[in-house]
Amino acid sequence: MRRFCVFLVQLIGGCMLWAGMASAYAGEVAPAAAEAKDASDWHYGGFVDSAYLVDFNFPDNHNFRSRSTTRKVNQFALNMAQAYVRKDLSEQSPWGMEFGVQAGYDANEFAFLQGEQKVDGSDTLKHFSRANVSYLAPVGRGLTVTAGLFNSLIGYESLYARDNFNYTRSWIADYTPYMMFGAKVSYPISDEFTATLFAINSYFHLSHPNDQPSYGFQGAWKPTSRFTLTETFYAGPDQTDTALRFWRLFLNNIAEWKGEAVTIALSYDIGTEQIAGRPGDPRAFVMGGSLFTRWNVSGPWSLAVRPEFYWDRNGRWTGNEQFVKAVTSTAEYKLSLEKTTALFRLEHRFDESTGAAGGFFKRGDVSPGVPGLTGSQHLLLLSLILSFDS
Repeated sequence: MRRFCVFLVQLIGGCMLWAGMASAYAGEVAPAAAEAKDASDWHYGGFVDSAYLVDFNFPDNHNFRSRSTTRKVNQFALNMAQAYVRKDLSEQSPWGMEFGVQAGYDANEFAFLQGEQKVDGSDTLKHFSRANVSYLAPVGRGLTVTAGLFNSLIGYESLYARDNFNYTRSWIADYTPYMMFGAKVSYPISDEFTATLFAINSYFHLSHPNDQPSYGFQGAWKPTSRFTLTETFYAGPDQTDTALRFWRLFLNNIAEWKGEAVTIALSYDIGTEQIAGRPGDPRAFVMGGSLFTRWNVSGPWSLAVRPEFYWDRNGRWTGNEQFVKAVTSTAEYKLSLEKTTALFRLEHRFDESTGAAGGFFKRGDVSPGVPGLTGSQHLLLLSLILSFDS
């Protein structure tokens, strides 16, 4: 954990020094009048997320197999609780920050793959949801530098159910990073296109396969007010052997259209890496796609449907060789009173898993301590999320 914290301090210091040099080079300095802080730049809040998931296979271990979020079934679950403070960036006040803490079942396994070596102090670090500083340098259209623990640039869904269309996350969401630890630099090249470069400690920020960083690029193109196309590429060493031929390569593609009442988004992922240490050093492949749809029916009522698939050819990501198909349908009622919001969700989910190691837990063991498996499962969920945001 000490190494992790030292790296954070060095990273933040270096990025802030670089941002200050960029500001001086541009010949522009934020006006002294910015000393008067705009209270509206500061926000704080939190939420409590609880749910009851009925798995009609009634597994004895109460677990949703191969998942890092919403893992507990057939019992009441406090899946997430969070508190945060945030200062937004602006031209008048170019420094920003985020800090948040979290706890709950969804905070336990979201930041590493099964069997991966974890960073020192991961049991404590998993409770940090954000911890970063940012600076808007007056360079051209505005260069934003962020360092620390920040929201992932890969994926459409958040770790937090309240921010998503559906309560349970998609398969591609659970096996791409929800957060990143490192630094990123974003620049709007035009009104339609923004480019971002990032350097992070690893694919999942609490895994520690080695001491080398990973790298990536994102391009976001918004040709109209309703349509956005985002491409994110990741490359880095995620094994003990850091030779270039064992690097993980991952591509995330998102197309989103937002209407007045309807939002439709398609997210497609493909990744590969050669696995060191296995006989023949086989090349692993993963591929998945989700179609996110949400319709605001009327006032507080919304409906969302998400069909998806996920193929983990070698079991490198989920821990099991499998091909999964799933459909999730969610009805939501949103009740707001000033700064407080209550989200009620009723959700049905069907998953089917095939392949050499596919399947979901069911009632009864095939042998002592070895749970039985079945090829599909139905989940019925009722959730309540209470939020306060200033």
